Amino acid sequence: MTLHTDTPFTIAGRDFRSRLLVGTGKYKDFDETGAAIAESGAEIVTFAVRRTNLGQEDGPNLLDVISPSRYTLLPNTAGCYTAKDAVRTCRLARELLDGHNLVKLEVLGDDTTLYPNVVETLKAAETLLADGFDVMVYTSDDPIVARELEAMGCCAIMPLGSLIGSGHGIQNPHNVRLIVEQSRVPVLVDAGIGTASDAAMAMELGCDGVLLNTAIAHAREPLRMARAMKNAVEAGRDAFLAGRMPRRQNADPSSPFAGRING
Repeated sequence: MTLHTDTPFTIAGRDFRSRLLVGTGKYKDFDETGAAIAESGAEIVTFAVRRTNLGQEDGPNLLDVISPSRYTLLPNTAGCYTAKDAVRTCRLARELLDGHNLVKLEVLGDDTTLYPNVVETLKAAETLLADGFDVMVYTSDDPIVARELEAMGCCAIMPLGSLIGSGHGIQNPHNVRLIVEQSRVPVLVDAGIGTASDAAMAMELGCDGVLLNTAIAHAREPLRMARAMKNAVEAGRDAFLAGRMPRRQNADPSSPFAGRING
């Protein structure tokens, strides 16, 4: 039997083995951060430029535990509420990281829901793309907005599963599937993942990857949860490629009655 051949997971022209992307916030210290990320098997690691010391200040430095030689760094614009602030933050990250152009754009609407401000996100994406950035973009689960962002040139579309840090999982799987089906660039669920089954569900919907942070950092045992997330993303991808059985109204016995031996 021939297995269905998977396609490469490619972001901005670079292939990755792991489809799990992780963040660096909310851990008790940098040592736990580094250990959990290593356990997750992730190759792309995102961090908030405004909240992270990369050596521009004295004190603990994220790069001491997340080496750029081992991981692809993904600066993000967490904490930005306008296109202007997001663009400025990405340009700062490029200076700090010696010309690094891959960024995760997020422009928030308010500090209660952290829901994306789509209008400001579109404005920021247009400016960043014109400035030579490779933009992975956090957005709502609106398929029309996702289509616009892809048409502009964003290299990955990242619809939320539910509110950032909420742990509610994927609240609108139908919309996520619509985005996956229409997109020619990678689609990654970003925000709201609470446990391994949520990550597996995202992959079973056909997403190319999952980005998460709080689900690992706030688990009772972060390293164990990091392992669980790694396995869940791999299992969900395999399940998607395998193709689930059809749902049926009535039972269908695993052992057919036809041809049975009668006593």
